[in-house]
Amino acid sequence: MSATRLPDDFDNREAMAAWLRDAFPDVAARDGGALSPMRGGPVPAIVRIEAMRPGEYARSRNFTDGAVTRLSPYIRHGVVGLAEARDEVLARSGVKAGYKLVRELAWRDFWLRVHDEIGDGVWQDREPYKTGWCAEDYADALPADIPAGETGLACMDAFARELAETGWLHNHVRMYVAAYVVHFRRVKWQAGARWFLAHLVDGDEAANNLSWQWIASTFATKPWIFNRENLETHTRGAHCGGCAMRDACPFDKPVEMLAEELFGAPPGIPKTGRKRR
Repeated sequence: MSATRLPDDFDNREAMAAWLRDAFPDVAARDGGALSPMRGGPVPAIVRIEAMRPGEYARSRNFTDGAVTRLSPYIRHGVVGLAEARDEVLARSGVKAGYKLVRELAWRDFWLRVHDEIGDGVWQDREPYKTGWCAEDYADALPADIPAGETGLACMDAFARELAETGWLHNHVRMYVAAYVVHFRRVKWQAGARWFLAHLVDGDEAANNLSWQWIASTFATKPWIFNRENLETHTRGAHCGGCAMRDACPFDKPVEMLAEELFGAPPGIPKTGRKRR
């Protein structure tokens, strides 16, 4: 059976959006039918490459307003190759200034190489959780309030809306969301990974799933968590001030205290035996 070719001769972007809404009504109903503001194709990719600031990236990459490249969708869909992106970084900045950005490109290459080796194994826990909890202690399904942006936490709800509306999230935001889903809500990372892949324009099983496993600790030596101070710092306080739960924020404690509450021990030091509630 030959594959059906999707039309590519639309008069404009809105005509394409209308066709997609008709062709995929379930997706349109879920996400409102809007296209991601990120444009595809080689010309926008060139614009992103020319806008790269590797030195500033190294200094500011963890901030949501930092000098990130937003090249990942173009790399994901083969518009820009990893080697091409690396060469551009080195040509513009040299090894020292470009090190951090090249390292992130190397991580994506690493995820792909792991995927080449294990295939669908990226959907399986590569190692046991190192949280003191067993896989059976985590819920299989993502609670509806998280993707709906109805948790009551201004930050998480804003992140969920941004994911649905744009198909992209800053890497540090992805880490916050993953840690919230897995550690604060105790949901299996696979549920969060599926949610992300349903939206991300740069999503692939390799980078997405193995990054979720890194947060969860099933592909890392310890779980990754954050607190309110970290989130407020890197989002420039964009969410906490107007949050309805600002006086009952689950993240508003030192990381060590959160680790004790979530895991019963500092991250990476599993408790003895199996804990259930």
